[in-house]
Amino acid sequence: MTAVAADLPDAAALLTRVTAVLEGFLDDKAGGAGTLRMPLEVTQCLRDLAVGGKRLRPLLCVTGWQAASGRGTPGALVRVAASLEMFHAFCLIHDDIMDDSGSRRGAPAIHRRLALHHGQGRSTSAAERVGTSCAILVGDLALAWSGELLHAAGLDPAQLGAVLPLVDDMRSEVMYGQYLDVTAAGRPTTDVDRALRIARYKTAKYTVERPLHIGAAIAGAPLPVYEALSAYALPVGEAFQLRDDLLGVFGTPQVTGKPATDDLREGKHTVLAALALQRADRNQRRALQSLLGSPSLDEAEAAYLREILTATGARSEVENMIHSLRTQALRALDIASFPPFAIAHLRQLTDSALARTS
Repeated sequence: MTAVAADLPDAAALLTRVTAVLEGFLDDKAGGAGTLRMPLEVTQCLRDLAVGGKRLRPLLCVTGWQAASGRGTPGALVRVAASLEMFHAFCLIHDDIMDDSGSRRGAPAIHRRLALHHGQGRSTSAAERVGTSCAILVGDLALAWSGELLHAAGLDPAQLGAVLPLVDDMRSEVMYGQYLDVTAAGRPTTDVDRALRIARYKTAKYTVERPLHIGAAIAGAPLPVYEALSAYALPVGEAFQLRDDLLGVFGTPQVTGKPATDDLREGKHTVLAALALQRADRNQRRALQSLLGSPSLDEAEAAYLREILTATGARSEVENMIHSLRTQALRALDIASFPPFAIAHLRQLTDSALARTS
């Protein structure tokens, strides 16, 4: 059980139900693929990716339902929550392709896994092209199937009508966020506001805000509930991405499941990088500009960059920002009119999500 889940009442039961929905859905898809003699590695890749993970989005979806005074955990809510996890799988697959990440959760990223699977008799470059192309298609299926899970969840017409615009917004937001991230990569600047904008649209909205909104919509929430959820969700989501940025550079690969050099090699435009460039002396700035985004970056150069990120105070300032955003989110809960158990869940989720090591 993950640290996030362990602190929440009934979280284990919820995660078991979400997993059962995903496994049952993928079993059906695998059965259909077998009948049509389609490649079974497609559903297996999604099973391995979508059935693992922290399940933060499903937990937040159910908590949004609770915040809007929803009672119990109806099956339709659980199936909607599962659709968010399938959408997350789509995001992860495409994100790993765009970042050229070799691993995810301690295993080969889907595009690398499929390159190995289809690589026999092909050159390395040809195998990589096939692996990337196949992974894009698997990601596209995850996106389509997340919609299928949502539409088959059993929501009544009013609930579905309230949820669909939020899902549409979530899809657009995360793709715009990824677009901003991709176009800024390799060209980090001192622009902290731009880095925070990327964090908000790439992560904060689809990780925290929209799952909460979707759960609240199923419960028929009025506008003030959405506004109160956003006041909490956006600072938490931005802090979540800032923590992710720190783990991407200073994390332990055996714990995070990803190399600690990927973000440096890609030259991601993060708040961490922007602050370091703001505060660097001439020699430090020269090193940051020449090494950040270098595809041939080696471990010694990565270690040097980590020294600069620490020496400039960028690392400690990002920690301070995480603390300030956490405080902002918790203050929003202090004045929110959610049921007490929903506020307790959100407080516990905040602490677990922002103190994580993976």
